Amino acid sequence: MFDILLYLYDTYLLSEHFPDPAHLSRKLSAAGFEDEAIGEALDWLSALDDLGADESQTDHPAMRIYNDHEVSRLATEGRGFLTFLEGSGLLSVHAREWIIERALALTDIEVSADRIKWIALLALWKLKGAGDVLWLEDLVRGSDDFGDDDGEDGGWQPTLH
Repeated sequence: MFDILLYLYDTYLLSEHFPDPAHLSRKLSAAGFEDEAIGEALDWLSALDDLGADESQTDHPAMRIYNDHEVSRLATEGRGFLTFLEGSGLLSVHAREWIIERALALTDIEVSADRIKWIALLALWKLKGAGDVLWLEDLVRGSDDFGDDDGEDGGWQPTLH
């Protein structure tokens, strides 16, 4: 499912032209993704609409204490990344909680830091627009190692804008 989200990000989100779910489902099927994974990804992605709903509320500085379940499921580096984004003023409390919820919705036993970074990228794209998150894309892609257990970067090149 996460591969579909990355595919959608690369294909549609940066252009900010996103087809309706039925058309998107057909395109993903034609690209070779399985129907069950497509359904899961589209359900997961539909939660992006909920992200902007409460952003009008003023955030108050707060320390996030993770419960035992969250600590066991969310990679330490990923939790640190969220703290960094929030401390930098880039991520609101509401958006942080949305990212945590979406990460926990994944079926992974432990959600890697890279996946948390990608979820944060999707959240910030939704909240701030494509142009304001391009620097974060390079940071996230620079540490991206999905399917590459040997630690090499797999030929990653920075996005030139």
